[in-house]
Amino acid sequence: MALRIRLRVKSGNNAVETSALVNSGFETEKPQLLIPLRLARELGLWPPPPDAELIELGTAGGPVRNYVIYNALEVSAITGDRIVGPVKCDALISHLEHEVLINDKLGEELKIIILAMASGKWRFQNDPSDAIRETVTPQHWI
Repeated sequence: MALRIRLRVKSGNNAVETSALVNSGFETEKPQLLIPLRLARELGLWPPPPDAELIELGTAGGPVRNYVIYNALEVSAITGDRIVGPVKCDALISHLEHEVLINDKLGEELKIIILAMASGKWRFQNDPSDAIRETVTPQHWI
């Protein structure tokens, strides 16, 4: 198991709720959310708009090319008792990944504190110190 949370992802007038994998190894200079191609379509981001940029990213499996659309998304973390956000971030559109991935900067902006990565235990930064939140079920955008 891994740490996944529920997100509300908004682009313009389009909004979707989905689970997302918190990936502390997905390091960038600013908040970014990697979204699968199918989700990009639902958010009205595919085909990519004229201001999208095709970039090459280094991954554990080698380099990949993805479109980045700067400041395209507003992302909120949603739980049964609260909403944190929205946070403005870039959208990275992946042809390979089937799950939404939260990068290190976006996770921090959403106030996510990882308690136990493998078992998916976490809390928000301003939750009581004894609060423990659980991972959610993965959602695959195939």
